[in-house]
Amino acid sequence: MAIITHFILRNHTKYWIDLFNHGLPLEIGDTVQILEKCEGSQCCHCGIFPSSYIHLKNALVKNKGQFETVIPTEDSVITEITMTLRDWGTMWKQLYMRNEGDLFHRLWHVMNEILELRQQVLVGHLTHDRLSDIKQHITARLDWGNEQLGLDLVPRRDFSMVDPDEISITELYRRHRRREAPPQASMHHLFLQMKSMMSSNLGEELEVFYSVYDSREMRPISERFFVRLNKQGLPKSPEKTERQCTLFVDLGSSDLRKDVYVVAHIFRIGRMVAGEKKSVSNTQYKRPYGCAVISVADLLTADFKDDHLLKIYSCNAESEWYQIHDSIIRKVSSRYSHIGTNTGLNVSLQLLHGDMEQIRKDYMRLFTRNVSITKRLEFSDIIIPGEIRNDLYVTLERGEFEKGGKSVARNVEVTVYLLGGDGQLLKGLVCCGSGEPGVDENRSFVLYHSNSPRWAEQIKLPIPLEMFHGTHLRFELRHCSTKEKGEKKLFGFSFVPLMQDDGRPLPDGTHELIVHKCEETADLQDPSRYLKLPFSKASLQPGNNQTIKNSKESFWIQSSLCSTKLTQNGDMLDLLKWRVHLDRIIDCLSKLKDIDGTEIVKFLQDTLDTLFGILDESPQRYGLKVFDCLVSDALFKPYEGEYMKCRHCIALKDLIRVLKWYVDRIIDAEHQEQIQQVLKASEYLFKYIVQSRRLYAAATGGQNEEEFRCSVHELFKSIHLFLSHESKGISPITHTQAVFLRSFPNVCCELLKIFSMREVANLARDTLSSLPALAHTDCPLQAVKLQCMAKTVESPLYINPESRCVLLPVVLRLLHTHLQEQRELVLCANILTSMLTLNTPATECGVSEEVNLVMEGLSGVLLRTILEVTNRPQPAATSLRLQYQDVTGEFVACLLTLLRQLKDKEYQQLLSRFPTKDELTSFLLQLFTVFRILIRPDMFPKDWTVMRLVANNVIITTILYLSDTLRNNFLNEKFDFKVWESYFYLCIIFINQPCLQLEMFPPSKRKKVLEKYGDMRVMIGCEIFSMWQHLGDYKLSLIPTLIGPFMEVTLVPQMDLRNVLIPIFHDMMDCEQQRSGNFKQVEAKLIDKLDGLMSEGKGDETYRELFNNILLKKIERETWRESGVSHIATVTRLMERLLDYRDCMKIGEVDGKTMGCTVNLLNFYKTELNKEEMYIRYIHKLYELHLKAQNYTEASYTLLLYDELLEWTERPLREFLTYPMQSEWQRKECLHLTIIHNFDRGKCWENCIILCRELANQYEAFYDYRNLSKMRMMEASLYDKIMNQQRLEPEFFRVGFYGKKFPFFLRNKEFVCRGNDYERLEAFQQRMLSEFPHAIAMQHANLPDQTIHQADAQYLQIYPVSPVPENQDVLQRDGVPNNIKSFYKVNHIWRFRYDRPFHKGTKDKENEFKSLWVERTTLALAQSLPGISCWFEVEKRELVEMSPLENASEVIENKTLQLRTLIAQCQMRQMLNINPLTMCLNGVIDAAVNGGLARYQEAFFAKDYIANHPEDGEKITRLRELMFEQAHILEFGLAVHEKFVPQDMRPLHKKLVDQFHVMRSSLGIQFPAYVRVSPLHFANGSPRTCRTPVPNAISPDGGRIVARRSPLSYPAVNRYSSSSLSSQASNEVSNITGQSESSDEVFNMQPSPSTSSLSSNHSGSHNVNSSAPSSNRASPLPSDKHKHSRENACLSPRDRLCSGIFSSTMIPFQIPVDSALPRCEPNLPTPETGSLCKNVRSLSPMPTARSPQKSMVPPLTPSPTDGLPMGSLASHSPARSGSYSSGISSLSRCSVSEMCGIDLPPPDPPLPPAVPADIPIRRGSKTPPPYSVYERNNPRRATPLPHSLSVPMIPFQIPVDSTLPRCEPNLPTPETGTVPFLNAGWPILCSGQDKIHKIESSLFLDSFPRRKILYILNMYIFQRLIIFLLINILSIKHKIFYLRKKCFIRT
Repeated sequence: MAIITHFILRNHTKYWIDLFNHGLPLEIGDTVQILEKCEGSQCCHCGIFPSSYIHLKNALVKNKGQFETVIPTEDSVITEITMTLRDWGTMWKQLYMRNEGDLFHRLWHVMNEILELRQQVLVGHLTHDRLSDIKQHITARLDWGNEQLGLDLVPRRDFSMVDPDEISITELYRRHRRREAPPQASMHHLFLQMKSMMSSNLGEELEVFYSVYDSREMRPISERFFVRLNKQGLPKSPEKTERQCTLFVDLGSSDLRKDVYVVAHIFRIGRMVAGEKKSVSNTQYKRPYGCAVISVADLLTADFKDDHLLKIYSCNAESEWYQIHDSIIRKVSSRYSHIGTNTGLNVSLQLLHGDMEQIRKDYMRLFTRNVSITKRLEFSDIIIPGEIRNDLYVTLERGEFEKGGKSVARNVEVTVYLLGGDGQLLKGLVCCGSGEPGVDENRSFVLYHSNSPRWAEQIKLPIPLEMFHGTHLRFELRHCSTKEKGEKKLFGFSFVPLMQDDGRPLPDGTHELIVHKCEETADLQDPSRYLKLPFSKASLQPGNNQTIKNSKESFWIQSSLCSTKLTQNGDMLDLLKWRVHLDRIIDCLSKLKDIDGTEIVKFLQDTLDTLFGILDESPQRYGLKVFDCLVSDALFKPYEGEYMKCRHCIALKDLIRVLKWYVDRIIDAEHQEQIQQVLKASEYLFKYIVQSRRLYAAATGGQNEEEFRCSVHELFKSIHLFLSHESKGISPITHTQAVFLRSFPNVCCELLKIFSMREVANLARDTLSSLPALAHTDCPLQAVKLQCMAKTVESPLYINPESRCVLLPVVLRLLHTHLQEQRELVLCANILTSMLTLNTPATECGVSEEVNLVMEGLSGVLLRTILEVTNRPQPAATSLRLQYQDVTGEFVACLLTLLRQLKDKEYQQLLSRFPTKDELTSFLLQLFTVFRILIRPDMFPKDWTVMRLVANNVIITTILYLSDTLRNNFLNEKFDFKVWESYFYLCIIFINQPCLQLEMFPPSKRKKVLEKYGDMRVMIGCEIFSMWQHLGDYKLSLIPTLIGPFMEVTLVPQMDLRNVLIPIFHDMMDCEQQRSGNFKQVEAKLIDKLDGLMSEGKGDETYRELFNNILLKKIERETWRESGVSHIATVTRLMERLLDYRDCMKIGEVDGKTMGCTVNLLNFYKTELNKEEMYIRYIHKLYELHLKAQNYTEASYTLLLYDELLEWTERPLREFLTYPMQSEWQRKECLHLTIIHNFDRGKCWENCIILCRELANQYEAFYDYRNLSKMRMMEASLYDKIMNQQRLEPEFFRVGFYGKKFPFFLRNKEFVCRGNDYERLEAFQQRMLSEFPHAIAMQHANLPDQTIHQADAQYLQIYPVSPVPENQDVLQRDGVPNNIKSFYKVNHIWRFRYDRPFHKGTKDKENEFKSLWVERTTLALAQSLPGISCWFEVEKRELVEMSPLENASEVIENKTLQLRTLIAQCQMRQMLNINPLTMCLNGVIDAAVNGGLARYQEAFFAKDYIANHPEDGEKITRLRELMFEQAHILEFGLAVHEKFVPQDMRPLHKKLVDQFHVMRSSLGIQFPAYVRVSPLHFANGSPRTCRTPVPNAISPDGGRIVARRSPLSYPAVNRYSSSSLSSQASNEVSNITGQSESSDEVFNMQPSPSTSSLSSNHSGSHNVNSSAPSSNRASPLPSDKHKHSRENACLSPRDRLCSGIFSSTMIPFQIPVDSALPRCEPNLPTPETGSLCKNVRSLSPMPTARSPQKSMVPPLTPSPTDGLPMGSLASHSPARSGSYSSGISSLSRCSVSEMCGIDLPPPDPPLPPAVPADIPIRRGSKTPPPYSVYERNNPRRATPLPHSLSVPMIPFQIPVDSTLPRCEPNLPTPETGTVPFLNAGWPILCSGQDKIHKIESSLFLDSFPRRKILYILNMYIFQRLIIFLLINILSIKHKIFYLRKKCFIRT
């Protein structure tokens, strides 16, 4: 509703203010207070809304002012409905959102029902009773809905909400308790409505009989309800509702069992046999049809009237029809069958609870129409006085008949008649069931062909009492013929009189009647003729049955009489007829005690009339006997009061005299039973006395009043005398006293009818005071005294103020005694509650003295009792626990009631009663403790908000009153720490209690609380601040203790409270600074408390800012400002992290944000706060998060943080978190095993190996060989997993979080995140957006500006980055399997790279590569990935621009690497499909997109570019080398591709070959025919890497020696080369790989078990090819290229050098190298490189295998401990050579290098081995984080090689002729010094690249015969003497010559 104008009143002047742009949010039903009404001509110019839009209501304004409350003066129920439905509406929508459909729909129906009832109430056309019923129904529905929705309980009185200010707190407590325990109804009723019968084959009318059946006792418990149905299955008289609806009344609680059923018997009215022809007979018979049952217990859960469809079953044999219902209930399926699926009884059933009067009020809609009442067959559990009933029930049980000359059995029908004494038929008194009127006769149903029929058919005979005498029943028996006539022929009859000769009715039970033969109806016209005959066989005398024709036939019936006028008991009948037998009066009175009590109650009025009549007849003679009968238990039920209302006066003197006579003889009597019986009936005796006196006084005008009073006082004197008797122990007199006390309160109530209030109060006071003071606690009189007192307090005698002042001292004295001894607390609580319920706020002025009296007598003992009760453990039993809670609550309510009545004056009087300070201290401490108990959440149920608010209001009032007492009495020289601490703790707990957190309340509830009580937290907070300021110097005593509690209070989200209490921390810091010079204690306490409080959900961002601003402002002028600012900043930063952590944990999902926040927090605890315990706690929290997210690697790194804090010591550790008490060694071992397990699950097996070795060392040190063995086996299995299992390489993404909406630890920061398995950019971006659903994804990679940084939003910038591995050694080694390299590529990564291409300057449209620059961004992280988190913050960013030339070189180099990898995988059959290689070759050769290499040649090889960029000469040379290399790789790749390409792709291969020739010719690059490239070394499919370009790596006169180190060796595989694409080249490849195209041997090269070593100090694996990129190789000089080409042009592929594999032992020696030999490989050693090998370890010869898998020497995997210092494995001693782990070197590798024609400068003298100065030193790895597993790589001492395994090394030199041409690039030169021994097929170590070559044996044919050479070789292998022989031969012949264009060595 929009506001147009608005007005306010100020100084009685009107102001109109236009508010066009504002609105007033109103909803239908809102209450608006109208301040002014504008009428007339001004109404067009002012006003808020038209008056016709609103409905004016009268209202009452309370608390006028700012917090005034406007209460409409309407019905309180209507107001409650309005407020409640508004709250429900909001929560109802939330139910839909939470998918709680059941409660959603139920609440919807209840809301609609309440709205309909509200409309009826508002109309105002209801009667008073109907209005009360509707209100009760509304409140019941409101309470149900509040309970279902978890809202507050509403205490009520007369359907309206009670005002807590208008009733006492004890009464309020009881109102709450009554709502929790509603009374259970003792009477129940069942409503039944017959709607229809569903059947597909109905053609006859039906009769349905309903009854309630008890299957346990196998008998019906109700009458039958009779309904007639027409042929359509509908009631015959639908307009008469009483014939289709009934109410089964008076069902007891015991009848609502599972074995009580509603049974329906169905009979059809038609032919004898269903479906017979119409011509057979037209006579209608009543025949059995079916039966249906339903359990009454199934109806208990139904709140509304429900429709039920009852299945109908038929009886398989009609002889079993009488028990078909029992068979169905017991599921004896052989006796019945289902009639049909479409057949059933449609009925409506509903259970109603309460007495009939209440039912008629609650369910008036049922009784607005006629409803038949179906009674029980017997009296109900409660017999209502005055009820008149006289019903006789007769059941036709069975019969035994003869055939009567028939060939088949008879079809017997029984007709029942009721005849009077005169023989006339009594009409309309035979009832088949309720619902139908009575009939003259009843015809039973017919069982087909049965001489022993069993009917079990019940009829009712409601015979009037005056007609009962002389009546009899006649049963006529007829045979129903099935012939065409269908006649019913009479064949006998039976009869039974209903009254016996002695005047008693027919006794209940089964009667066997005699069947008298009779064939004519006329014989029965005169009943007197057969009434003289015997009617039952029980009445026959032996030998007197001659009048019976056939005594074998019998007829059985069962009768039951339910009457309040006719008794079947002879003694009762004699008593009622006492005037007939006056001589038998004494005998009749004596027998009265033996009569059943139920029989007496039925005739109670008649019995009492008889007794008082006898007493009037002769008081002296029958007085004692009648008195004994009056006091007997059986007579005094709760119905005598009804009798006494209208009876005549009796002899008062006689009753009082007899009663006093009994009382006077109590003490001296030996037997107390009779006296106790008399006193038990004293209440009823006094009723008789009082009623008689009132009747007598009314009749005589008050005569003999004084005499009557004297007699009563004399009676009470006798009572006081016997009550004052004190017995030792438990005696019969004690029990007699208890009997009288139980009835004494009721006696007092009766005396109030004739005596004054004060007079009766004095009698009661004297009576209660006469009781003895009992010393022993086991006496039963203790509890009886309290029970008597409780009834007295609840009686009108105590309610009256005049009598209350008389009784109060006696009650207080008795309560004090019991509370002091802690006895009978339940009764004491009830008494005290009843006393204080009368003290309402409205009567405060009159009860102040009483309250003071109660406080003076019970305050101390009441506090102690509450403390004692609350400290007891609660009982386990539910009933006892509820009783315990009830007692506690009542005592608390009593205390609160007393305190609310006290004012300032009363408080002063209360506190002044304590004479000493110690007593006052004790009282205050007890009171504060009780208040803390009251505030506990478990004190009252959760929904008792009204009770809690009232209690808090009383507590805060008391605290404000007691504050002055504390300031005046406890701030002197003796400071009482306990009192002040208890006071502050109470205030803090008060503020933190949940029921006062108004922010959690709905708006309507919060508004009501603020209007009524205000914000009590602010009030108590101001009081705390005031009291703290009054402490002065005593603050120091409380500072360490109250820091945490005050912090908890300030975290409450109330702005005013925070502003008041936060300055207290400044006060604490100042006090601590003055005392100790610092405030570290305050800082430590704050930090320790913050974590726990904020993890509980307390605190927010507003608090953090407020805390920081207030304290910074407070310390501005302090001398210790700097340290204070530091402290505040530390606490504020901790709050930031804790708030972020809590916000992340609220979501409940484990994501990167949650883990990152946890990492941020634990690092803060570690680095800034040094809180080790909190640090460890958050380590484990992060560990659990990782496990939940299945981040096993990160979980291992996280747990490793805790592991690193422990040492291998036996120091005992306490129990912590989930760890038991154990030693530090055991805990560290447990952590190691857990970390290994998680690393294994994360497939970080290299890390597992390190931890396994550490554990193994510990086990070995302790000689725990069993666990050591397990560790070794585990380590071996880990190696197997590394080699055999596949590991996915994750992708990495750079993520930037920009904007103020991100948490602090993410805001405006960038991170690098490790992706999940198979997660690509799109999936990762989607995951991040799901974690931050409000974030906006940025679509560019540029750094955002400050506008984005400061935006009030969330921006995500995500793009992939490439890892830059730190450990290049493993990646650059040839021969390392991809399974191993893949780990080092993506693990322990500190740096990541991202490239962004751009064009600088003018873009060349023809060739964009000329201006294509690359902006390379390198991101350095604070910690390596993976680590304890999936992402880490970027610590450093480096930006480098790469020129187009550098970019081109890198692109070509990367593509070459890709080609190498694919070719290697293809050769090793790691590719199931050759398509990737095909596509890669096609993309390079046929570069349709970017033009390929021709574009680079065009751009950078042009003369203009070279002239304009002279500084790029080396780069251009490098680019040319890379293009050469790529061309060689393409050539070799095409050869491999030709080998494995499928037949259908041969045309594509031919096209690639043709295009390759075109590309080579178009580039203008001349490839000599003799040049062969060795493209790559294939070791398990891993190509040589060439990722890291090194500046100045290309040198024309030197090669680069790259240091390698690895503790393990690798298997070797042949390298081969290809120089052309001809078939010859293809065959050559086949020959090299094993001369087999069809077998697997093509892919399995044979390793050589020879050993080798590097002379370089940075040597690593001794048989791994250099993985240096091709750019590192030296380029041949231009002058040498032509010579090289010319000399080798005539060499065929067969004539060129190739490699062979042969196992041999390597012996170091020196060969003088001629400097004139040409260089053909850039990696040849130079004079600067020194010798190639110094020491080589020997190896026993082993036979070679055909494949590495079948080799006798298994391949070894690299060790994850590859982190030793450079040169740690290089040594000049034999002990340091070979393998790191075993001392034995691994398999060697053979390779082939191509020849080049390059001449070297003259040789220099050999130099000692040294590291070239130009070799770039690899940057050391960044210091790993403290959780890095690589910190555990302690270098192990090298194991010396055993002497038996070592081989003596004999150095020698071979002079090299410099004039001979150089044929092998790896031959030593004079600069290299000594080289290994050279021979045919023997390994040769070349350069620093660790290459091993072999020379074909055909090179030596001219100097030695082939056989001799082979013989020498074999002999050398098996005998070491051959070695020395060959050495001598080679030392003599030291010439190398060139023969037949083959290179060989001349000896």
